[in-house]
Amino acid sequence: MITQENLLIHELIGLEATVVKSNNEQITGISGKVIDETKSMLFLNTINGIKKIPKENAEWKFSFDKNESIVNGNLLTKRPQERLGGKT
Repeated sequence: MITQENLLIHELIGLEATVVKSNNEQITGISGKVIDETKSMLFLNTINGIKKIPKENAEWKFSFDKNESIVNGNLLTKRPQERLGGKT
């Protein structure tokens, strides 16, 4: 079960995500469902189509099970399998 404590080591695909703060003002406020992830990017399915957004230098709000958690994107900048504890 996903919680605020284990969000960093949990699968992000399928979660609702919003960029709440970023060095790039153009991406602040973009939200959608996470449909894919790489080491440095999250792919969001937004109302304006699929957006590829850098994880780094942004604060992300993830919504899950009627809860929300804000995460510093710099903590997410690993390959998904590395962050999840899988093989490198």
